[in-house]
Amino acid sequence: MLVIIATGDREKAIAGLMYTRNVLKNKWLDDVKVVFFGPSEKLAAHDDKVAWFVKEITDESDCFACKAISDKEGVSEKLGEAGVKVEYVGTIVSNAIKDGYLPMVW
Repeated sequence: MLVIIATGDREKAIAGLMYTRNVLKNKWLDDVKVVFFGPSEKLAAHDDKVAWFVKEITDESDCFACKAISDKEGVSEKLGEAGVKVEYVGTIVSNAIKDGYLPMVW
């Protein structure tokens, strides 16, 4: 599964992150990647509850944030400190879909 958290809406982001955390903790799926994109990057860097879920997920899965956006928003360093890999994600997302990952977008 490829989880893309793109929303800047706190409650929507938390819903996606809560589901993702449960998938990982309960081992419902074998392989999960998470991409923070757009407004969610700023939210992940500045909202304590969202940041808690990010930490929980980075302990269990590969998590990425779009470097172009996080650099623009000034949150790359903070996301990196939380265990998120800050990279250009266009290729990561495209390759994951080509490899059969099911994208779920919040």
